[in-house]
Amino acid sequence: MKHLTPTRFTVSLILLATFLLATVIFSLGMGPSPIGPGEVWHALFSEGTGSPVADIVRGIRLPRTLLAALVGACLACAGVIFQALLRNPLADPFILGVSGGAALGAIAMLSFGSTLGLGYAAVPPAAFAGSLLTLLLLFLVAGRGSRVSATGLLLTGVVFNAFASAAIVFLASLSGMLEGSRIFVWLVGNLSAARLDVAPWLAIFLGVGLSCAFISARGLNALALGEETAEQLGVSTESQRRVLLVAGSLMVGAAVSVSGLIGFVGLIIPHALRLVLGPDHRLLVPASALAGAAFLVVCDTLARTLLGGRELPVGAITALLGGPVFLLLLRRGQQSWTTPGAGIR
Repeated sequence: MKHLTPTRFTVSLILLATFLLATVIFSLGMGPSPIGPGEVWHALFSEGTGSPVADIVRGIRLPRTLLAALVGACLACAGVIFQALLRNPLADPFILGVSGGAALGAIAMLSFGSTLGLGYAAVPPAAFAGSLLTLLLLFLVAGRGSRVSATGLLLTGVVFNAFASAAIVFLASLSGMLEGSRIFVWLVGNLSAARLDVAPWLAIFLGVGLSCAFISARGLNALALGEETAEQLGVSTESQRRVLLVAGSLMVGAAVSVSGLIGFVGLIIPHALRLVLGPDHRLLVPASALAGAAFLVVCDTLARTLLGGRELPVGAITALLGGPVFLLLLRRGQQSWTTPGAGIR
């Protein structure tokens, strides 16, 4: 068990922030026209945008890299929240069905938006609306009076994900060839069509969710001992569960509405950091946001450069990298989650 000290907290976050900055510089330099780190730095912070390098870095690569970092941070932070609330290190941001609702809203818009005279710009709002409706459904079905059952949340999420998958298949079968290809790319996860104007909203949801999780970090540590013990320690488990459930779900809905379904980020990042940094959520929450952002930036860079002129969906890269890595982490850390009282100081 690793006890959290101010020095370890500060050093860990500085190292992760430095790694994130390095991945961003690396991503901005990669592409059909490679650009050196010095040129990237100069293009970012020099005045004026007249040079070709500045136009490539600022106008083309920076928006996508920024969105990849925000989406990765949202998914990783939501993964930490759901793994703590459900007391299961194998839980991921998509387990409660919020992603299924977002996907259903987006696919419905992709299938029928042109008929209604709506373009691709209407897809993110439709996806986010689907996530909000699913969150409301979770509270209605899984809530018993003033309490929200963790088991009820899991079962409701599994059932709704199955329903959403069936509805998506039905809508895809009704769509034409063009809409069908868009649906496939969106379901796998893709950032090529993401718009920069959604970045401020995504940053707001990330900031709110990250703040809620960090403020509740001691409560999340106490929940590792069980609800009864946490309540004896003075933690209001029910109110914290509701707040964190809303915060995590909003981050998932915002991320999915921008990028589609990108798997493994919210599963392997918290799991890996828990093995390296320990289970204390005061460090695990901000560390996961930084590491998740760096991980998705690297994956998106590989997705757009690996095949030269052709792009891969970033969700395919995260699955190819995340699957084997997660199996290795799972083999190493099978006993780490069961340590009683880990991180409570």
